[in-house]
Amino acid sequence: MQTLNRDGVNLAYREAGSGAPPLLLVHGFCGDHTHLSPQFDHFRRNHRVVAVDRRGHGHSDKPEQVYTIEDFADDLAWLCRELGLYKPVVVVHSMGAIGLELAARFPDLPAAVILLDVPFSPPPEMQAGFQQLLAGLRSAAYREVLRQTADNLIFLPTDNQQQKASLVAAMANVPQQVMVSTWENFLAHNTEAAAAKCRVPVLHLHSIFPANLARLRELCPQLVTGQTVGAGHFLQLEVPEQVNAMIDRFLKISLNGREK
Repeated sequence: MQTLNRDGVNLAYREAGSGAPPLLLVHGFCGDHTHLSPQFDHFRRNHRVVAVDRRGHGHSDKPEQVYTIEDFADDLAWLCRELGLYKPVVVVHSMGAIGLELAARFPDLPAAVILLDVPFSPPPEMQAGFQQLLAGLRSAAYREVLRQTADNLIFLPTDNQQQKASLVAAMANVPQQVMVSTWENFLAHNTEAAAAKCRVPVLHLHSIFPANLARLRELCPQLVTGQTVGAGHFLQLEVPEQVNAMIDRFLKISLNGREK
């Protein structure tokens, strides 16, 4: 992993490959860059690819601070400028609010945004469950709360159980303060407002998290959608061949304007 220092905070990233458009890979809640390893390995063959550890996660520094969606987006924009990453396709797992906020705040930066199983404007029962999760993360039993949430919401019985155990163990090691602040600000973020300002091509690949795609399409008429088969929330790890193929196709038809 390489690092760049932003105002005293080391931000870690991994880079490989060459070719346009470049891809910026962004992990979800309590994740790290390894959560998009199959995409890193696939797209590095023809594209420059940068996979990040967001501040508070992985190999990046974990200062005690407020962790907001806006600040995550600012970090990504800063990294793009520092690395000379021109017009990247921003691929975000789960916390798609970060990608949409980036496109809203920095409209000239991304070439496109790709959302992997993002719970956009979920139904009231899921929103209530997300609030319950926040209360649990604030408790002394936060690690067990996270594990139970993973069992109940994130994985399918057919998912790779060894991979599941490894993912959950790593997620539970994220500092509690980072978990709580990130989730609290994720719930408070106005993702619909960010989506309404997004003007670049958007791809949403759905797996198991409820998402109001009709509403997302109202806000982003340029939306393209896809559906994976046989995977839980970590679709990019469970069925990378499906995910990578759909991203490849999206890049061809949305950014080139025609098939090659």
